[in-house]
Amino acid sequence: MADPSSYRPRPGDIPDSPGVYRFRDEHRRVIYVGKAKSLRQRLANYFQDLANLHPRTRTMVTTAASVEWTVVSTEVEALQLEYSWIKEYDPRFNVKYRDDKSYPYLAVTLNEQFPRVQVMRGHKKKGVRYFGPYAHAWAIRDTVDLLLRVFPVRTCSAGVFKNAARTGRPCLLGYIDKCSAPCVGRITPEDHRELAEEFCDFMAGRTGTYLRRLEKQMMEAAEEMEYERAARLRDDIGALKKAMEKNAVVLADATDADLIAVAEDELEAAVQIFHVRGGRVRGQRGWVTDKVEDVTTGALVEHALQQLYGEESGDAVPKEVLVPALPEPVEPVQEWLTGRRGANVSLRIPQRGDKKALMETVQRNAQQSLALHKTRRASDLTTRSRALEEIAEALGLDSAPLRIECYDISHLQGDDVVASMVVFEDGLQRKGEYRRFQIKGFAGQDDVRSMHEVISRRFRRYLAEKERTGEWADGTDGAGGTDGADGADTDGTLAGPEVITDSLKDDDGRPRKFAYPPQLVVVDGGQPQVAAAQRALDELGIDDIAVCGLAKRLEEVWVPGEDDPVVLPRTSEGLYLLQRVRDEAHRFAITYQRAKRAKRFRAGPLDDVPGLGETRKQALIKHFGSVKKLRSATIEQIQEVPGIGRKTAETIAVALAQAAPAAPAVNTATGEIIEDEEPDTTGDSSGEPVTAGVPDERRGQET
Repeated sequence: MADPSSYRPRPGDIPDSPGVYRFRDEHRRVIYVGKAKSLRQRLANYFQDLANLHPRTRTMVTTAASVEWTVVSTEVEALQLEYSWIKEYDPRFNVKYRDDKSYPYLAVTLNEQFPRVQVMRGHKKKGVRYFGPYAHAWAIRDTVDLLLRVFPVRTCSAGVFKNAARTGRPCLLGYIDKCSAPCVGRITPEDHRELAEEFCDFMAGRTGTYLRRLEKQMMEAAEEMEYERAARLRDDIGALKKAMEKNAVVLADATDADLIAVAEDELEAAVQIFHVRGGRVRGQRGWVTDKVEDVTTGALVEHALQQLYGEESGDAVPKEVLVPALPEPVEPVQEWLTGRRGANVSLRIPQRGDKKALMETVQRNAQQSLALHKTRRASDLTTRSRALEEIAEALGLDSAPLRIECYDISHLQGDDVVASMVVFEDGLQRKGEYRRFQIKGFAGQDDVRSMHEVISRRFRRYLAEKERTGEWADGTDGAGGTDGADGADTDGTLAGPEVITDSLKDDDGRPRKFAYPPQLVVVDGGQPQVAAAQRALDELGIDDIAVCGLAKRLEEVWVPGEDDPVVLPRTSEGLYLLQRVRDEAHRFAITYQRAKRAKRFRAGPLDDVPGLGETRKQALIKHFGSVKKLRSATIEQIQEVPGIGRKTAETIAVALAQAAPAAPAVNTATGEIIEDEEPDTTGDSSGEPVTAGVPDERRGQET
C-alpha cells in the first residue's frame, strides 16, 4: 500500500486550468482517469487526510504510485479526452457501466446491393440502419414477420441468396410472397432498395403515410370489384396496425427522445434507458456499475451519456435527452452532445406531463434492476470469496489468490500441439488476458515437456518486462533474458467475443502481454505436469508464485514436492472454482487446436500453386464448381477464368496433374459419400470439415 504523500506533486507544479489526469499503479497501469475544470483544485482533494476520503477513493490513492495530467483548452475537450482514455485504458477504479446482456437490434444493411433485414448484436457497422435495442430477439422477429407482408425485403443470408441465384429458385419466403425475391430477378435492385427504405421509414415512426396509401388502394380495388386484391390489402393494413400496437404511444407529440433514470445506493448504481422514437418506445437497455467514489447522480448521468453516445453520431443522438439530474456543469456536456448530433440537443429534467410520467416508469425499472442485481450478486460475491479462501487454506498460501492463471496442453495424436493460458481475477474470467501458444521446442506428444516450455516462455516474458521497466535489477541467470520466439506466442485473434489485440503499448499504461504475475498457477494434470511447471519457475529464479495441478480422474489437487495430493471435499467452493478454471483452459486450448486442424484439413491442391492467391482460387472454384471438374479442364478452359493467363493456367494444370486424387469425401454426420466435390473443399451441415475415411472421433482422441 503506497503512501499518497510519496508521489504527491507540489501545488505550484499543477496548472490551474482544465485538463484530464491519470493515476497509475506500481506497474505503470492506469487505474483511474478523471477530468477537472481546475486541475490544481481537483487533485488537491485526493491528497488530503486519508480519514476524510471516501473508502473507495482512499483505496484508489493508496493503490496508485504516480499521477500525471494533460492540459486542454476547454471543458468539452476534457470531456472528450476523458471518454477516450477510459475506453482505451479500461481503468480499474473508474465508473464503468456493465451490460447484463448483449442487446439485439433490428438492422437493415443499406450498405449492400440488396439490403437485408436481420437481427444484429455487438458493435454497429457503417452503412447499416439500426432500430432498437430490443429486450429479446424474438420480439424483433415477430415484428419483422408482420411487416414482411407489406414490405417484402430480403431477410436471407449471403449463402442462401447466392445459392438461390445460382439455381434460379427462390427460398420459401419468395414463394409465399414474404420476400420480393431479388435473388432471381423478380425485382430490380433500385426497386428493392426503395422497398428497404420504406421499411426503414415505417420503423422510424412515419406510419401514417403507408396506412393511408394502403387504405386508398383497398377502396379502389373494392370499387373495381377486385375483391381478392382488396382483401389482401385489408390484411396488410391489419398487419401494420398489429405491429404498431406492439409499441404503444407514450408521447402524443411524436417526440424523439431518450429517457435516462438512475437508481443508486452507497456502493452501486443502476441505469435504465428508454429509447422513444415517433412517440413510441422503440428500445430499452439497462446498466449497472460500482461507485468508486462519492459520486453524485449528475456525475453518474454524465458517465452514462458518455457511454451511450460516445461512438454515435447524427440521428442516433436524439434531439431531446431527459435525465433525473443534470451534470455539473451542464454546458460542456450539452455542447458535446450537440457536436455528436450535428444539431441542437436539449438536455433537461422533465417537470410535468407525459414526459415526467414516463420518467417515473423508467425510474421504477431502474430500481427493480438494482434490486435484482444486488440479489444475484450477494450470493455470488460470498461464494467467490469463500472459494478463494478455501484455496488459500488448502494450499497454505499467505493470502487469497486474487489472480489465477491456468495452463492446458491440447493435441490430436501428437499433431498440432498447442497450449492455452486463461486468467481469473477475483474468481471471474478476464478473457481479454487469455493467451494461446504453439509448441515450438520439439515435435511429437509430450505433455510434460510441453508444459515446461509454455511456463518458461510465459514467465521469461514477465521477467523481461520487469527488466525493461527497471523493476528487475537482480541479474539472476536467465532472469533477464528474452526468448526471441516468444514474440509470436499468441496468435492475436480469437473467434467471437474473445478478441485479443496486439496493440499493447505499455508506456501509455495499457495492459502489457505477460506483464502481471499471478498469485497461483494451475496446470491441467497431475504430479508430472506440476513438477514441470515448478521446475520452469525454479530455473527462472521465481519463488513467490504458488503452483498446483488438478487431475481429471479423481479431481485431486497436486502441489510440488508432495507424494500425496490435497483432497478437497466434493462440495467445496474452492474445488468448484478450480474446476471452472481448469475446464475453461481446456475449452480454450481445444478450440484453438481444432481451428488449426480444420485449417490444415481444408488445404487443397490449389494451395501449392505458386502465385495463386485466395481471390483467384475462389474464382476458379466458382467457375468450375469443384476441384474435380477443374482437374479435368483443359488449359484453354482454365484461361477463360478472369485473371488467369496462359502461364498460370499451365502451372495450375501441372499442379493438379501431379496431385494424387483424394479418396471419396464422406459426410461424417450421415455417412454419405460425396462424389461431386473433393474433401478439401466441402463441409457438412454443421460447419465442421468433411474428411476422407472415418470420422474424427474414430481416428484419434483429442486431449
